[in-house]
Amino acid sequence: MKLLVCAMETSSNIHLRELKKHFCDDVEMVGVFDKELGTPLYDLTALAIMGFVDALKKLRFFFKLRDELVELAKDCDKVLLMDSSGFNLPLAKKLKATYPNKEIIYYILPQAWAWKQGRVKKLEAYCSKLCSIIPFESEIYNDKNKITYVGHPLLDEITNFKEELNTSGKIAFMPGSRKTEIKNHMPVFKELAKQIPNKEHILIIPSKFDDEYINKIYGDISNFTISREAHETLQEAEYGFICSGTATLEAALIGTPFTLSYVAKKFDYTIGRMFVKLNHVGLANIFFEKMGKEQIHSEFLQEEVSVENLLNDYKNMDKKLFFENSKVLREYLQNGSSQNVASIIQN
Repeated sequence: MKLLVCAMETSSNIHLRELKKHFCDDVEMVGVFDKELGTPLYDLTALAIMGFVDALKKLRFFFKLRDELVELAKDCDKVLLMDSSGFNLPLAKKLKATYPNKEIIYYILPQAWAWKQGRVKKLEAYCSKLCSIIPFESEIYNDKNKITYVGHPLLDEITNFKEELNTSGKIAFMPGSRKTEIKNHMPVFKELAKQIPNKEHILIIPSKFDDEYINKIYGDISNFTISREAHETLQEAEYGFICSGTATLEAALIGTPFTLSYVAKKFDYTIGRMFVKLNHVGLANIFFEKMGKEQIHSEFLQEEVSVENLLNDYKNMDKKLFFENSKVLREYLQNGSSQNVASIIQN
């Protein structure tokens, strides 16, 4: 089987790596993905964009890329689109118009349940099968035959879960992966580390960052132990301070108690709050609300992100209750998604 793949995000390629493990030997991938997974049309570094101006500069390139992928699809049996709805939804539209009978599978769906629900109609119109990683996501879709909850990819990618709470003396700090997130969190995290003495403070830094970038963005981090392995460090740590994002769900699944914080630019935060109508920002808390349960961890946003608030949460959190709730969360998500998605693609 020849499979056209469009996976433009780093996270999508982590999921694709797990998915590929379940493909039969005759599956050949073409298109856009990490060069470690095959021979893509373009290396992912050519697709990286930073900000609105950069996006405008590359607009012509992305139109060209869309047309190249549509042409490439001519000789493919099926299409797999992953995340990146800003590019993949228009691509799906053109693929559907060009090849009305070709099977188009979308994995890691745009979060229409959080905002822009109009994308649901487009997904149903352009795609043959929708692979959902959110248990309640199908509620907003009309065509229930198209959408399937396949499990969650983190349950494939996390290989160890805590069997009991530990007191390792290690505290993990994850200030995010975007420049603004890091710069907003690091002053608070540095002071917070001083307020929690006699512990090993471990700063988790994405492996893609080189030394020059780290020195420029993080500043003086000499008081931290540096780790590039998030899952391993979260497994070892007795507590974490984590910027909102996928990492908070990873910690919740592993069973490491943590405090969520997030500081965005005021304008971006205001606009986001206008469009995103959710009571929580942490995925674990969103899942627990859907289950009719109290939130599993605290959330501090914008001006609430202070040394005092984070320190109080660290001291007062019911860590045993959190640990029990992490088991509930794993049961709720049921299983990993890779094997189920591979089965859908190959059937």
